[in-house]
Formats: sequence, C-alpha cells, structure tokens
Amino acid sequence: MSHTEVPGCCPHDCQDGCSWVAHVEEGEVTKVVGSKEHPFTRGILCAKVNDYQTRTYASDRLLHPLRRTGAKGSGKFEQISWDDALREIAAKFGNIINDWGSEALMPLHDMGSAGALQRRALMRLFHHLGASRLHGSLCGQSGNAVAAEGHPISFDPETLAESECILLWGANLLSTAHHHWHFCLEARKARDAKIISIDPRRTRTAAKCDEHISIRPGTDAFLAAGIASVLIEDGLADFEYARSATCDLDTYLEEIKAWTPGRVGEITGVAPSDIVRIARLYGSARPGTLRVGIGPQQSRSGEVFVKSLSALAILSGHWRLPGGGLSIEGYPTFDNTAPECPELSPEGTRSLHRGQLGRVLTSPDLDPPIKGLMVWGHNPLVNQIDAETVRQGLCRKDLFTVVIEHFMTDTARHADIVLPSTTQLEHFDVQGSWGHCYVGLNHPAISPLGESKPHSEIMRLLAGEMGLDEPALFANDETIARSSLPSDFDWETLNRQGWLYAPQPRRDPASMGGTLKMSTGLDGPEDLDVSDLVPNGKLRLLTVKPHYLLNSTFANMPRQARLQGNPRLEMHPVDARRLGLVDGSRVVAGNGKGLLAATLRVTDTVVKGTTVLEGKYWWNTCEDGSPVSNRLAESNWTEGGQPTFNDIFVEVSATS
Repeated sequence: MSHTEVPGCCPHDCQDGCSWVAHVEEGEVTKVVGSKEHPFTRGILCAKVNDYQTRTYASDRLLHPLRRTGAKGSGKFEQISWDDALREIAAKFGNIINDWGSEALMPLHDMGSAGALQRRALMRLFHHLGASRLHGSLCGQSGNAVAAEGHPISFDPETLAESECILLWGANLLSTAHHHWHFCLEARKARDAKIISIDPRRTRTAAKCDEHISIRPGTDAFLAAGIASVLIEDGLADFEYARSATCDLDTYLEEIKAWTPGRVGEITGVAPSDIVRIARLYGSARPGTLRVGIGPQQSRSGEVFVKSLSALAILSGHWRLPGGGLSIEGYPTFDNTAPECPELSPEGTRSLHRGQLGRVLTSPDLDPPIKGLMVWGHNPLVNQIDAETVRQGLCRKDLFTVVIEHFMTDTARHADIVLPSTTQLEHFDVQGSWGHCYVGLNHPAISPLGESKPHSEIMRLLAGEMGLDEPALFANDETIARSSLPSDFDWETLNRQGWLYAPQPRRDPASMGGTLKMSTGLDGPEDLDVSDLVPNGKLRLLTVKPHYLLNSTFANMPRQARLQGNPRLEMHPVDARRLGLVDGSRVVAGNGKGLLAATLRVTDTVVKGTTVLEGKYWWNTCEDGSPVSNRLAESNWTEGGQPTFNDIFVEVSATS
C-alpha cells in the first residue's frame, strides 16, 4: 500500500494558521494531523478541523457547475458544463459592463480561505475589468482603523512567554486560537505570570485563568480608563515613555481623571476593589500584556475601546520590553494585496465596504447599482450584519450572482450560477497569518474531486472566455504565490517544509516620534448612565465564537454540528426569573428585525443583562425562527467601519 505525507496548512479564518500534514493512502486522504515540527502548531489541530478530510469527501459536496432553475433561495438548480457556465458568466458580465459600466460589477470575498490564490487571485480579473473595489473588514475593522493612525496592535505572540501579567481581554483562546494559550502557560511557569480573563462570559479560557473578571458588554473602554487612573494614582504610570510616544498625554490624563474605580464599577459591573487589584498587578509587571480579542470591537464604541487599550499599554510603558504592549493580531512578512494586482484597477475606481453588502445591494442611490456579483470564501447571508436586508438584495431579479463554494450554503442558494471550488487538500496555495509570524505553504494532497477547480484556474478560464489579454490574468500559481513574498524570501525552504518563520520587526510606539494620540474621546462620567447601555430593559444579545464551528463554516458538517448542538441562548438566573423562563425551555429572542428560536440554558457563566448565542447557524436550522443572529442586527457601523454585531438588543420569551 502506497503511503505519502503531504505538508499543508489550514486555510480558515483563525489566528493560529496551523501547519498540517495530510496522510494519503492509495490516492485518498485518510487523516490530517498537525505538524509536530511547526513551533506554533506543535502537532495539534483544533476541534474544528482535526478531521478536515471529511469536508473534502462529504456526500453533499458541490462537484459540478450548477445553474439556477427555481426562484432565488429555492435551492433548485440543474447541472451544467464548465463551458456553459463560463460562457454564461462572460456574456452576463460583458453585457453589464456595456449597459451599466464596469463598476456595476462587485467581487466579494472574505476569509473562507486565507490563501494568496484562493482568496486573492480572482481580484486580478475584477481589477482589470474596472469593477468596484473593496475595503474594510467584517470583524476587526476597529483595530484596523486605530492601527491606521499609527498605533501598534501586534507583536510576535511567542514573546507572551516573557510577560509577568497577561490580561486576556475578550479573548477565549481555548476555543478561537488555542495555540496562543501555550505561551500564556509558559509565562506562568517561567515567570509566575498572572493570567486574568476579562469577559462577559466565563469561557473555557476564563475557567483556566488565575481569575475571571466579569464585565458588562460595551463598557470595556471605561474599565481601561479606570485601570489607567489607578496606575497614575499609585505611581505606576511611565510618564517618560508616554511623552516620548505621544503628543497629547496631558489631554488624555484630563480625560480619564474622573474615571475613578468607584465610578467605573457602577458602569462596568466590576467591583472597584477588583479594578484596583488588577491595575496594580498589570502596572507592576515587567512587562504586562494586553492580549485582546475581536468581540469587544464589534460595538458602537469599537474604536474607542481599541484606542483606550493602546493608551493603557503606552501609559504603562510595557512596550519597552519584549512580550509587553498591546496584542490584537500578529503578522509575518507577507504582502496580502500583491496577489490581487491592485495596480490593474483604473485610477478613481470607487471602493465599496465589504461589510455593508445589504446596504450596497438595496441602495436606491448607488450609481451605478450593482448588477453583477461574484462571491467566494464568504457566506454573507449568515455573516453580514442585517442579514434580512442582505437576503432582499440577493433576491433582486436584476442581479446576476455567481457563487464559488464547497457546499450549497444559504448564499449559494441565491446564486444564478454556482461553481464548485477545490478544498485545501486539492490545490496549491501560500498564506500569511493574522495571529503569528509564520508563512504557510499548502501542497495539494490529491487531485480535485469531480469538476471542482481552484480559484486561480477559474480566473484564467474566465479571462480567456472574455477574450482578455492581460498577462497577469494568466500567471501560473507559483508566480502569483511568490508575489506576496519579498524577492529574497527563502522559497526553497518554504516549499520543502511547508512553513517558514518570517517575523516583522517589533513596532514600538516610541519609534513614531511622539506623533501618536492617546486621547480616546471617551464620554465623561456625567454623560453616562447605566440604563443607556441596554435600552428599554432589553437584553443585549452576544453571538460569541463557538468551539466547534468557525463563523458559519462547519455548521453543516455532521461531527461539528453534533458536538456544537442546536442553537442555545444562555441567560443569567436573575434574568430568567424576571422573565419567568426555565432552563431547557424553548424560547424566542426578537426585536423589530425578526425572531431567533433556541433552547434556553440558564447559567451564571454569563453576566446579567445579556443573552448569549454560541455560533453562527444557517437559516434552515430551526422551523420556528431562523437562528441567524445577524437578522436581528441593525445596519450600523462604527465611524471606522466596524459592523456593530454585538449591539443587538432583544426581548426573550417562551414559545407558545
């Protein structure tokens, strides 16, 4: 029996970006395991992808091009050939360009695959055509906006092991990026580091920390201000460093001086004594670390929250030492935009926010309107804010939609043409990371199943069908992949072992020459009342990252779906008693946007005033109310463009 082991990497939207090895027996992948040699992966994959081969061989996998035969959303399709599919797409896109102009075409991709080829290559075609460009992010845009002002939000996460105090702020590492936990434990062992979770929910990670600080959602920036005020009061602030890094320290100090532990406690629900204690632990550590998750960014105060933590990291002076500072993301040396060839896009081409699809598709004022849409690596009908408006847009009869997918997702059901995509076991790719400093390379372990094709091949085929002659549209996969790396990058080692450590230089705020602004624009205590945080006595609905699903990915896979279970709303006993609800009962959460049906779990692991749904389910999971939480989300974004997924307020009642 022939046996081969093929190096590759996990493509999904996770900070761990694992390196893996596919075991192939007689031309079939029998298992996928974590690379033991990779310093970050350490031989372990997460509960989501440790049987990734079942995704490739799933019985409901899309393996042939399809054309819609029923109403949009009906799921009625007929199988067609690739020639017919390409011919129809090329003709439709050509007619749209002739009738409405190139900007009436919109590409839409996200992190279904992080690869230079699977995520980025198709953008070459749309840039060359002059289609509308994309900007923004669905998940971490608040951090991106603050980083754009010059604030460092990342460093090599392996240096966490050098910290003496780690505040895991809204970061459930053991479910979302469990390899980062290794370095927290190393810090605990080597430096007796204190690991403290600040989270509205006692998560798997919080249970393993030295302490869990339960906080009222949406109040994180006020807690940061309270910690800063204690640092100043106790002489733990590093004013010399803060003045060297910023230009408005005095304004910041004036801004936070009123945020005493007592006042902060009223707003956040955190005991004043706890605020003082964790501030002293953090301030006296050498260094201390703020390891921050994405969830707290997804409210109307997202940028204020990130700026508040950056200011706290600067005020404490922890950036002076490795392992200290603010860590939200982490990156290797890797150019994400180069594989897209953005230079092909005509100057002045408009750019649309990728997180505002509902608004874009339904706006009567967009000129030209979107008439042609291609989606890949994204399931916007579940993952975009105000999902009902997204659905209305996708149902437009005058919108021609192409979806490239592995499965018949909710979004694919609304397509005119569905194209079958290869999985990570069937194509070549290279990718960076947003959580560590390694570049990963993926070798195909098997040939594509059925008629599935890599996205780079789809680009080349469609460009040929449209009669285009731009050389970049016909570049081979290795050329596209290598465009993301420096010319002197050690490609041979990367190609051989499947990964390479390529850290970026650590950015110190003081290196910015005193130009950073610490001031956050935080409201003063006199401007805020606790009742402002949850209007009309409703509960704030939080949709948190699940352990077995990744956004909406894997929600259709039998093992992951079984382990994750049916949708459950978690609620504190105090709120359950007030509403007359009991554990295990069927309930609906609703507002003016719609209803979400689930089973109630009464638990003291969530903070009062909230209800928590773990996971992003597909539309047809429940008969008595779609479990898609983003149906209940208003079309709201922060000033920096972050969709406010966690500003959903609902009433919860028992089903009749």
